Amino acid sequence: MNKKFLIYSLLTLLVMGCIVVVVSLMQFKGNAVKQQTELFVSSRDDYARLLDSLLPKIKHHTAFGIYARRLDLENRFKAGHYVLKPGMNVVDITRMFVLGLQTPVKVSINNVRIPGQLAAKLARQIDADSVSLHRAITSPELAVELGFDSVTLFSMFIPDTYEFYWTVSPEDLVRRMKREYDRFWSERRDGLRERSGLSRLEVMTLASIVYEETRKTDEMPRIAGAYINRLKKGIPLQADPTVKFAMQDFGLRRILYRHLKYDSPYNTYVNRGLPPSPICMPGQNAIDAVLNFERHNYIFFCARPTFDGYHNFAETLREHNANARAYARELNRRKIK
Repeated sequence: MNKKFLIYSLLTLLVMGCIVVVVSLMQFKGNAVKQQTELFVSSRDDYARLLDSLLPKIKHHTAFGIYARRLDLENRFKAGHYVLKPGMNVVDITRMFVLGLQTPVKVSINNVRIPGQLAAKLARQIDADSVSLHRAITSPELAVELGFDSVTLFSMFIPDTYEFYWTVSPEDLVRRMKREYDRFWSERRDGLRERSGLSRLEVMTLASIVYEETRKTDEMPRIAGAYINRLKKGIPLQADPTVKFAMQDFGLRRILYRHLKYDSPYNTYVNRGLPPSPICMPGQNAIDAVLNFERHNYIFFCARPTFDGYHNFAETLREHNANARAYARELNRRKIK
Protein backbone atom coordinates (compact mmCIF):
# COMPACT_ATOMS: atom_id res chain seq x y z
CA MET A 1 0.00 0.00 0.00
CA ASN A 2 2.74 2.44 0.96
CA LYS A 3 4.74 1.43 -2.13
CA LYS A 4 1.79 2.13 -4.42
CA PHE A 5 1.16 5.48 -2.74
CA LEU A 6 4.81 6.43 -3.13
CA ILE A 7 4.77 5.53 -6.84
CA TYR A 8 1.53 7.45 -7.33
CA SER A 9 2.97 10.49 -5.53
CA LEU A 10 6.13 10.40 -7.62
CA LEU A 11 4.15 10.12 -10.82
CA THR A 12 1.95 13.03 -9.74
CA LEU A 13 4.98 15.17 -8.96
CA LEU A 14 6.55 14.20 -12.28
CA VAL A 15 3.43 15.17 -14.21
CA MET A 16 3.09 18.42 -12.32
CA GLY A 17 6.77 19.14 -12.92
CA CYS A 18 6.34 18.50 -16.61
CA ILE A 19 3.34 20.80 -16.69
CA VAL A 20 5.31 23.54 -14.93
CA VAL A 21 8.20 23.12 -17.35
CA VAL A 22 5.90 23.16 -20.38
CA VAL A 23 3.98 26.18 -19.11
CA SER A 24 7.22 28.01 -18.31
CA LEU A 25 8.64 27.25 -21.75
CA MET A 26 5.43 28.46 -23.35
CA GLN A 27 5.59 31.65 -21.35
CA PHE A 28 9.27 32.28 -22.06
CA LYS A 29 9.21 31.25 -25.72
CA GLY A 30 5.64 32.08 -26.71
CA ASN A 31 4.22 35.36 -28.00
CA ALA A 32 4.04 37.83 -25.10
CA VAL A 33 2.90 40.92 -27.03
CA LYS A 34 -0.82 41.61 -27.26
CA GLN A 35 -0.50 43.87 -30.30
CA GLN A 36 2.17 46.04 -31.91
CA THR A 37 2.64 49.18 -29.89
CA GLU A 38 5.17 51.89 -29.11
CA LEU A 39 6.73 52.51 -25.74
CA PHE A 40 8.64 55.67 -24.80
CA VAL A 41 10.95 55.25 -21.81
CA SER A 42 12.40 58.56 -20.70
CA SER A 43 15.78 58.97 -19.08
CA ARG A 44 13.80 60.47 -16.18
CA ASP A 45 11.62 57.37 -15.70
CA ASP A 46 12.20 54.91 -12.86
CA TYR A 47 11.60 51.15 -13.00
CA ALA A 48 8.09 51.42 -11.59
CA ARG A 49 7.15 53.80 -14.41
CA LEU A 50 8.56 51.36 -16.95
CA LEU A 51 6.48 48.52 -15.54
CA ASP A 52 3.34 50.67 -15.42
CA SER A 53 3.76 51.36 -19.13
CA LEU A 54 4.89 47.90 -20.19
CA LEU A 55 2.84 45.32 -18.28
CA PRO A 56 -0.59 46.28 -19.70
CA LYS A 57 0.83 45.71 -23.17
CA ILE A 58 2.23 42.19 -22.63
CA LYS A 59 1.21 38.74 -21.41
CA HIS A 60 3.05 36.21 -19.21
CA HIS A 61 3.78 38.64 -16.39
CA THR A 62 5.16 35.93 -14.12
CA ALA A 63 7.66 34.72 -16.68
CA PHE A 64 8.63 38.30 -17.47
CA GLY A 65 9.20 39.01 -13.76
CA ILE A 66 11.42 35.96 -13.40
CA TYR A 67 13.56 36.82 -16.42
CA ALA A 68 13.66 40.53 -15.59
CA ARG A 69 15.07 39.71 -12.14
CA ARG A 70 17.56 37.34 -13.70
CA LEU A 71 18.93 40.10 -15.95
CA ASP A 72 18.63 42.77 -13.23
CA LEU A 73 16.40 44.82 -15.53
CA GLU A 74 15.52 47.22 -12.71
CA ASN A 75 19.08 48.56 -12.68
CA ARG A 76 20.01 47.98 -16.31
CA PHE A 77 17.10 49.17 -18.46
CA LYS A 78 17.88 51.93 -20.93
CA ALA A 79 15.76 54.85 -22.02
CA GLY A 80 14.51 54.95 -25.58
CA HIS A 81 11.68 54.54 -28.05
CA TYR A 82 10.78 50.86 -28.31
CA VAL A 83 8.39 48.99 -30.56
CA LEU A 84 6.75 45.86 -29.15
CA LYS A 85 5.89 43.48 -31.99
CA PRO A 86 3.75 40.32 -32.07
CA GLY A 87 5.96 37.24 -31.86
CA MET A 88 8.28 38.72 -29.24
CA ASN A 89 8.61 36.68 -26.05
CA VAL A 90 9.56 37.83 -22.58
CA VAL A 91 13.23 37.09 -23.29
CA ASP A 92 13.18 39.32 -26.38
CA ILE A 93 11.39 42.09 -24.51
CA THR A 94 13.69 42.06 -21.50
CA ARG A 95 16.86 41.98 -23.58
CA MET A 96 15.53 44.82 -25.74
CA PHE A 97 15.39 47.12 -22.71
CA VAL A 98 18.70 45.93 -21.27
CA LEU A 99 20.59 46.36 -24.54
CA GLY A 100 18.77 49.57 -25.52
CA LEU A 101 17.58 48.17 -28.86
CA GLN A 102 15.38 51.16 -29.59
CA THR A 103 13.70 52.11 -32.85
CA PRO A 104 14.45 55.55 -34.39
CA VAL A 105 11.71 58.20 -34.49
CA LYS A 106 10.92 60.59 -37.33
CA VAL A 107 11.68 64.20 -36.43
CA SER A 108 10.23 67.00 -38.56
CA ILE A 109 12.10 70.31 -38.70
CA ASN A 110 10.24 73.13 -40.46
CA ASN A 111 8.15 76.30 -40.10
CA VAL A 112 10.09 78.03 -37.34
CA ARG A 113 11.45 81.57 -37.18
CA ILE A 114 13.78 81.64 -34.19
CA PRO A 115 15.93 79.15 -32.23
CA GLY A 116 13.47 79.16 -29.32
CA GLN A 117 10.69 77.91 -31.57
CA LEU A 118 12.96 75.23 -33.01
CA ALA A 119 13.93 74.07 -29.51
CA ALA A 120 10.26 73.86 -28.48
CA LYS A 121 9.37 71.89 -31.60
CA LEU A 122 12.21 69.44 -31.15
CA ALA A 123 11.38 68.96 -27.46
CA ARG A 124 8.00 67.55 -28.51
CA GLN A 125 9.70 64.92 -30.66
CA ILE A 126 12.72 63.67 -28.68
CA ASP A 127 13.58 63.01 -25.02
CA ALA A 128 15.21 66.38 -24.33
CA ASP A 129 13.77 69.55 -22.83
CA SER A 130 13.53 72.82 -24.73
CA VAL A 131 16.01 74.58 -22.43
CA SER A 132 18.85 72.14 -23.15
CA LEU A 133 17.99 72.12 -26.84
CA HIS A 134 18.00 75.92 -27.05
CA ARG A 135 21.35 75.97 -25.25
CA ALA A 136 22.84 73.61 -27.86
CA ILE A 137 21.31 75.42 -30.84
CA THR A 138 22.83 78.72 -29.68
CA SER A 139 26.03 77.35 -28.14
CA PRO A 140 29.09 79.47 -29.09
CA GLU A 141 31.42 76.53 -28.44
CA LEU A 142 29.41 74.07 -30.53
CA ALA A 143 28.99 76.68 -33.27
CA VAL A 144 32.76 77.18 -33.53
CA GLU A 145 33.28 73.41 -33.61
CA LEU A 146 30.98 73.21 -36.64
CA GLY A 147 32.31 76.27 -38.44
CA PHE A 148 29.63 78.82 -37.49
CA ASP A 149 28.97 81.31 -34.72
CA SER A 150 26.11 81.35 -32.22
CA VAL A 151 24.03 83.64 -34.48
CA THR A 152 24.56 81.88 -37.80
CA LEU A 153 24.35 78.32 -36.43
CA PHE A 154 20.57 78.46 -36.95
CA SER A 155 21.17 78.77 -40.72
CA MET A 156 22.56 75.23 -40.71
CA PHE A 157 19.17 73.59 -40.16
CA ILE A 158 17.62 72.38 -43.42
CA PRO A 159 13.86 71.73 -43.15
CA ASP A 160 13.03 68.06 -43.68
CA THR A 161 12.04 64.92 -41.79
CA TYR A 162 14.94 63.04 -40.25
CA GLU A 163 15.37 59.85 -38.26
CA PHE A 164 16.92 60.14 -34.81
CA TYR A 165 17.10 57.96 -31.76
CA TRP A 166 14.61 59.40 -29.30
CA THR A 167 17.36 59.71 -26.69
CA VAL A 168 19.76 61.68 -28.90
CA SER A 169 21.52 64.41 -26.95
CA PRO A 170 20.92 68.03 -28.04
CA GLU A 171 24.60 68.40 -28.94
CA ASP A 172 24.65 65.25 -31.07
CA LEU A 173 21.46 66.35 -32.79
CA VAL A 174 23.12 69.62 -33.79
CA ARG A 175 26.22 67.75 -35.00
CA ARG A 176 24.02 65.46 -37.07
CA MET A 177 22.35 68.51 -38.65
CA LYS A 178 25.80 69.72 -39.74
CA ARG A 179 26.25 66.46 -41.64
CA GLU A 180 22.82 66.90 -43.22
CA TYR A 181 23.75 70.49 -44.12
CA ASP A 182 26.95 69.34 -45.84
CA ARG A 183 24.97 66.68 -47.69
CA PHE A 184 22.36 69.24 -48.81
CA TRP A 185 25.05 71.48 -50.28
CA SER A 186 25.87 69.15 -53.13
CA GLU A 187 28.25 70.03 -55.94
CA ARG A 188 25.25 70.94 -58.10
CA ARG A 189 23.78 73.33 -55.53
CA ASP A 190 27.15 74.94 -54.87
CA GLY A 191 27.54 75.44 -58.60
CA LEU A 192 24.20 77.24 -58.76
CA ARG A 193 25.15 79.27 -55.69
CA GLU A 194 28.27 80.60 -57.40
CA ARG A 195 26.04 81.90 -60.20
CA SER A 196 24.31 84.16 -57.69
CA GLY A 197 27.57 85.42 -56.18
CA LEU A 198 26.26 84.62 -52.69
CA SER A 199 27.79 82.57 -49.88
CA ARG A 200 25.88 79.66 -48.35
CA LEU A 201 24.88 81.83 -45.40
CA GLU A 202 23.72 84.58 -47.74
CA VAL A 203 21.67 82.11 -49.77
CA MET A 204 19.99 80.85 -46.59
CA THR A 205 19.38 84.41 -45.41
CA LEU A 206 17.88 85.57 -48.70
CA ALA A 207 15.82 82.36 -48.92
CA SER A 208 14.38 83.11 -45.48
CA ILE A 209 13.20 86.53 -46.71
CA VAL A 210 11.73 85.02 -49.88
CA TYR A 211 10.00 82.34 -47.79
CA GLU A 212 8.43 84.99 -45.56
CA GLU A 213 7.33 87.05 -48.58
CA THR A 214 5.37 84.26 -50.23
CA ARG A 215 4.39 80.61 -49.93
CA LYS A 216 3.80 80.45 -53.69
CA THR A 217 6.62 78.22 -54.90
CA ASP A 218 6.15 79.23 -58.54
CA GLU A 219 6.67 82.91 -57.66
CA MET A 220 9.70 82.46 -55.39
CA PRO A 221 12.37 82.58 -58.15
CA ARG A 222 10.94 85.90 -59.41
CA ILE A 223 11.02 87.45 -55.94
CA ALA A 224 14.55 86.11 -55.42
CA GLY A 225 15.55 87.70 -58.73
CA ALA A 226 14.17 91.08 -57.65
CA TYR A 227 16.16 90.98 -54.41
CA ILE A 228 19.35 89.92 -56.21
CA ASN A 229 18.86 92.84 -58.62
CA ARG A 230 18.66 95.20 -55.64
CA LEU A 231 21.75 93.67 -54.04
CA LYS A 232 23.75 94.06 -57.24
CA LYS A 233 22.65 97.69 -57.62
CA GLY A 234 23.35 98.50 -53.98
CA ILE A 235 19.68 99.30 -53.32
CA PRO A 236 18.38 98.51 -49.80
CA LEU A 237 16.24 95.37 -49.87
CA GLN A 238 13.40 97.12 -47.98
CA ALA A 239 11.85 93.75 -47.14
CA ASP A 240 8.85 94.02 -44.84
CA PRO A 241 9.46 90.58 -43.22
CA THR A 242 12.79 91.83 -41.89
CA VAL A 243 10.98 94.62 -40.05
CA LYS A 244 8.68 92.09 -38.37
CA PHE A 245 11.69 90.00 -37.38
CA ALA A 246 13.59 93.03 -36.08
CA MET A 247 10.62 93.99 -33.92
CA GLN A 248 9.89 90.32 -33.05
CA ASP A 249 6.26 91.10 -33.92
CA PHE A 250 5.31 88.32 -36.31
CA GLY A 251 1.60 89.10 -36.10
CA LEU A 252 2.07 92.58 -37.56
CA ARG A 253 -0.30 92.77 -40.53
CA ARG A 254 0.49 96.22 -41.84
CA ILE A 255 3.92 97.83 -41.97
CA LEU A 256 3.66 101.57 -41.26
CA TYR A 257 6.23 104.33 -41.76
CA ARG A 258 7.11 104.38 -38.05
CA HIS A 259 7.99 100.66 -38.23
CA LEU A 260 10.48 101.26 -41.05
CA LYS A 261 12.75 103.26 -38.74
CA TYR A 262 13.10 100.52 -36.13
CA ASP A 263 16.78 100.32 -35.18
CA SER A 264 18.06 96.80 -35.77
CA PRO A 265 20.71 95.16 -37.97
CA TYR A 266 17.87 93.02 -39.33
CA ASN A 267 15.83 95.98 -40.61
CA THR A 268 16.61 96.18 -44.34
CA TYR A 269 14.96 99.60 -44.58
CA VAL A 270 17.64 101.00 -42.27
CA ASN A 271 20.57 98.86 -43.46
CA ARG A 272 21.83 97.97 -46.92
CA GLY A 273 22.52 94.38 -47.89
CA LEU A 274 21.36 91.20 -46.24
CA PRO A 275 20.66 90.80 -42.51
CA PRO A 276 23.30 89.06 -40.36
CA SER A 277 21.46 85.72 -40.46
CA PRO A 278 18.17 84.15 -41.63
CA ILE A 279 14.91 85.60 -40.30
CA CYS A 280 13.29 82.16 -40.33
CA MET A 281 14.05 78.62 -41.37
CA PRO A 282 13.32 78.72 -45.12
CA GLY A 283 11.79 75.76 -46.91
CA GLN A 284 13.89 73.89 -49.45
CA ASN A 285 11.65 75.38 -52.14
CA ALA A 286 12.78 78.88 -51.15
CA ILE A 287 16.45 77.87 -51.00
CA ASP A 288 16.28 76.35 -54.47
CA ALA A 289 14.36 79.42 -55.69
CA VAL A 290 17.31 81.60 -54.70
CA LEU A 291 19.74 79.21 -56.38
CA ASN A 292 17.55 79.22 -59.51
CA PHE A 293 16.53 82.88 -59.33
CA GLU A 294 14.74 84.35 -62.33
CA ARG A 295 16.70 86.80 -64.45
CA HIS A 296 14.63 89.94 -65.13
CA ASN A 297 14.74 93.71 -64.65
CA TYR A 298 12.27 93.97 -61.77
CA ILE A 299 13.38 96.03 -58.80
CA PHE A 300 10.07 96.34 -56.94
CA PHE A 301 7.14 94.13 -56.03
CA CYS A 302 4.02 94.60 -53.97
CA ALA A 303 1.27 92.25 -52.80
CA ARG A 304 -1.70 92.13 -55.12
CA PRO A 305 -4.86 93.84 -53.86
CA THR A 306 -6.69 90.60 -54.68
CA PHE A 307 -5.00 89.04 -51.61
CA ASP A 308 -4.32 85.83 -53.55
CA GLY A 309 -0.79 85.50 -52.20
CA TYR A 310 0.87 86.72 -55.39
CA HIS A 311 2.60 90.03 -56.15
CA ASN A 312 2.70 92.72 -58.81
CA PHE A 313 6.23 93.43 -60.06
CA ALA A 314 7.64 96.68 -61.41
CA GLU A 315 10.83 97.96 -63.03
CA THR A 316 10.28 101.62 -62.08
CA LEU A 317 9.38 103.42 -58.89
CA ARG A 318 6.42 105.04 -60.63
CA GLU A 319 4.91 101.65 -61.50
CA HIS A 320 5.60 100.38 -58.01
CA ASN A 321 3.96 103.38 -56.33
CA ALA A 322 0.82 102.77 -58.36
CA ASN A 323 0.80 99.11 -57.27
CA ALA A 324 1.42 100.11 -53.65
CA ARG A 325 -1.44 102.62 -53.67
CA ALA A 326 -3.83 100.01 -55.02
CA TYR A 327 -2.81 97.60 -52.28
CA ALA A 328 -3.10 100.29 -49.57
CA ARG A 329 -6.61 101.18 -50.75
CA GLU A 330 -7.64 97.55 -50.35
CA LEU A 331 -6.07 97.40 -46.87
CA ASN A 332 -8.10 100.46 -45.91
CA ARG A 333 -11.27 99.04 -47.41
CA ARG A 334 -10.80 95.84 -45.38
CA LYS A 335 -9.96 97.90 -42.28
CA ILE A 336 -6.63 96.14 -41.83
CA LYS A 337 -4.39 98.11 -39.49
